[in-house]
Amino acid sequence: MSAAPRRPPARWRDALVRRASVVAALALPLLLAPASGLGKPDAAARAPAFPHAGADGWRAAGQDGVRGITIGPIENGYHPGVGYGSAAYARTLDESAKMGARWVALTPFGRVLDLAGRGVDPTFERPFADNREDVRRAVEMAHARGLSVMLVPHLWVESGAWRAEINPAGDEAWAAWAKSYGAFVRGWAEIAEQTGVDLFSAGVELRSWVTTSRAPSFAALVRELRGVYHGPITYSANWDDVENTLVLGELDVIGINAFYPLADKDGAPFETLLEGGRRVRARVRALAETWQKPVLFTEIGYTTRPDPAIRPWEWPDGMKDVSIDEAAQADAYRALIAPLLDEPLFMGFFVWRLYADPDDVSQEAGWGFSPRGKLAELVLRDAFAASWASDARRTPGWAPRARVPGLFP
Repeated sequence: MSAAPRRPPARWRDALVRRASVVAALALPLLLAPASGLGKPDAAARAPAFPHAGADGWRAAGQDGVRGITIGPIENGYHPGVGYGSAAYARTLDESAKMGARWVALTPFGRVLDLAGRGVDPTFERPFADNREDVRRAVEMAHARGLSVMLVPHLWVESGAWRAEINPAGDEAWAAWAKSYGAFVRGWAEIAEQTGVDLFSAGVELRSWVTTSRAPSFAALVRELRGVYHGPITYSANWDDVENTLVLGELDVIGINAFYPLADKDGAPFETLLEGGRRVRARVRALAETWQKPVLFTEIGYTTRPDPAIRPWEWPDGMKDVSIDEAAQADAYRALIAPLLDEPLFMGFFVWRLYADPDDVSQEAGWGFSPRGKLAELVLRDAFAASWASDARRTPGWAPRARVPGLFP
């Protein structure tokens, strides 16, 4: 199995030239190629064997659209007995399956003090060894119910800053950061391998690393992870920097935390939101065509407030005096999802999110992201039940049309 990174084949180079943003994203690794290996053409693209790919396991390249829900995060430290691997978590798995989900995402965290990136503490609320066992049990419980699993190690920045802006000062500090982060993510890759996780994300929103001259060290880490975990690997890019992410050639699936704004003014009608969803679909297709890889939304979500599709990334904990608007949340989901279900290069999505304890409503305000028991849940149920274009490859000759009367135009 060759370790050389995969690049877009020759027939797609004209597309790269036409797409200036993608060209800009690729320019840096081409310059760095002699030192890093990034940007080298690969005549024999690596085609890794995925030992965890059973008939109902890894569904490569959109053979079955990924209908997913994120469950988490680990909350055992503050809420003993109701986090990953618990009886409460089992009820959420059952609830997710009844909604029509076929995948769940689990999000173990590590702690970072601030943006200086002095290292990752793998302990989060409970000792690392305990959290690993909880996640191991959580994966096994999901698999026992026929659900596939994506494991997505996250970073929690104690200062409250955004992980995308972690920026160690100088080459030595960056090397130390890469070593510490590598140890953290390898620890979770080991669990992914041992439990037969179906998809592994090597990182989440690490813009300062993967869109800059530091990207070769992350690419090297992905290649190293392949010696630990032998299933497919993605990386969860932020929606506004994925075209500038320099490590896409190392991945099996292009992952995006897809908090795209669908409009730019409050009070936008549904048709305006839907047009925003069509623009997102166009970006997805361009990215997938360029790299010859499926695109997966590793996170989508909208809060339950007026105009959630304007700035969908805004965190509910920072909001005050918010009116709860279930219809607006449902419309935002519908406008984003509907155009994508007819896109064969779109692999699917994970909803952000349900908490591990379905009986605990204290962890998020009523205007938060959870669709549980809201109008948005009905939209998601119907989307999960619809026929997707990315399902069509299982039925040659079938004309894909994702249609649910009254919900998807």
